[in-house]
Amino acid sequence: MNERLTKVKTDSTKFWSSRTRNQKGALIGTIIAIIAIAGVLTYFSTRTTMAQLFTGLSTTEAGQIADVLTAQGTTYELANGGTTILVPEEQVDQLKVSLASQGYPETGAISNSFFTENAGFGMTDNEFNVIKLAATQTEVANLIKQIEGVKDAKVMISMPEEGVFLKDSAEESSVAIILNTEPGHKFTNDQIQTLYNLVSKSIPNLSTENIEISNQYAEYYDLDSIQNGGGTTATVEGQMAVKKAVERDIQRQVQNMLGTMIGQDKVVVSVTTDIDFKQENREENLVKPVDEENIEGIAISAQRITETYTGNGAAAAGVPEAENVTDNFTDYQEGTTENGDYERVEETINNDVNRIRREIQESPYKIRDLGIQVMVEPPGEDNTASLDASVQEDIEQILSTIVRTTLDKEAAGDLTEEDISDKVVVSVQPFYGKATTETEPASVIPWWAWVVGGILLAAIGLLVFFILRLRRRKREEEELSIMEQQQELIEVEDISEEKETEATVRRKQLEKMAKDKPEDFAKLLRSWIAED
Repeated sequence: MNERLTKVKTDSTKFWSSRTRNQKGALIGTIIAIIAIAGVLTYFSTRTTMAQLFTGLSTTEAGQIADVLTAQGTTYELANGGTTILVPEEQVDQLKVSLASQGYPETGAISNSFFTENAGFGMTDNEFNVIKLAATQTEVANLIKQIEGVKDAKVMISMPEEGVFLKDSAEESSVAIILNTEPGHKFTNDQIQTLYNLVSKSIPNLSTENIEISNQYAEYYDLDSIQNGGGTTATVEGQMAVKKAVERDIQRQVQNMLGTMIGQDKVVVSVTTDIDFKQENREENLVKPVDEENIEGIAISAQRITETYTGNGAAAAGVPEAENVTDNFTDYQEGTTENGDYERVEETINNDVNRIRREIQESPYKIRDLGIQVMVEPPGEDNTASLDASVQEDIEQILSTIVRTTLDKEAAGDLTEEDISDKVVVSVQPFYGKATTETEPASVIPWWAWVVGGILLAAIGLLVFFILRLRRRKREEEELSIMEQQQELIEVEDISEEKETEATVRRKQLEKMAKDKPEDFAKLLRSWIAED
């Protein structure tokens, strides 16, 4: 065995060294081309196109279907957070029929088609009422799903029992609805009113007062506040409704913005507010100067009187003050004994000012304090440092801007940057309470390993083929050389004068072979003995 391997190695070395550079390049290029073609063919022949089997499933239901597919040995993939199942495209129709026969997907919904498919005489009244109630809930949920922004709906109807006697007053029904809305979606007033009307018209003896609608975030959609123009803040209920509405709007705004930046399931937002509902109506009558710098008004009229006198002094005239028994003593003039000049200037200006009258009605509420708490899940599992510090700074800056523009300047007072930063909290930590779905365990040997293994086997097969072909050519060349040597031995003149016959020639060849090549001669003898 060792001799054979050594010979194969020697022949391969001789074959490779005897080739020219072009032949070596052509051989290497051929091998590479064969490997590349084999890899491409293997990839396209083994590639699987995945198609959607079911979508919009719950995590529990998706896990059940995944277990069934695993038991059947079917390859599948999970997408959209575990709510969508993908299978090979050519197996979609077959798997749908197979899973439907096993009762999957188990949505638990009974529609009106149940009565046409399972109607029978053996059904009791209680069974009929239960199935009728379940069918009604399913149909109402399907009706609500047609509204924009609603991904899913859960409806619970409480139907009163009918009385035995006609005089028994019929009780009203009640409905509780939980909506699974799109992230960041906000219903308009018309949409909320449409939801109430659809439900009330679908169920007998149901008024809008007995309908409760909320979403997955426990946010209640109040019809009364919509019909009354947003409610009143004069009552505690109205104030709480306004407070929840303000917090909900800010929370949705922050959730939608941060969810777009780092993912909807990567951020949780909580908003708390302190609102001042004190209302004040006052009237102000203000008087202000026109020129506030010089504190002067505007002149509307002016009177100027100027008197001058030049001449000799005159004697006193009129009644002296002591002798005047009346209050008017302006006709008395004191006499002067000297000559001189007299000048009198009198100026009277009537100014007017700005008179401002204001009737002020304050806003129904003021936001005097606001707190925003945000929890962010880092990109790396259990590694809070994986979130870039610049991203966290951007989030804090965004939240600070929202706080600064939302707070009422008069109610909150002058706030510094430090005061605003104290109202914002950004926590980076893993979400351990988030629902997770188990994915299919990865195969121990990936598909590309099989492809590479197939290519290597093909290359080894080609190499063995070329080696065997080379050995065959070598053997033919050796046999041909031996025949040529034998012919030369026949032509050699022998000293003896023995007549050359065929038998003598063979004998001489055997003797020659026994001397020169004893191993080959022994092999030849063993072959003859085996034939005999």
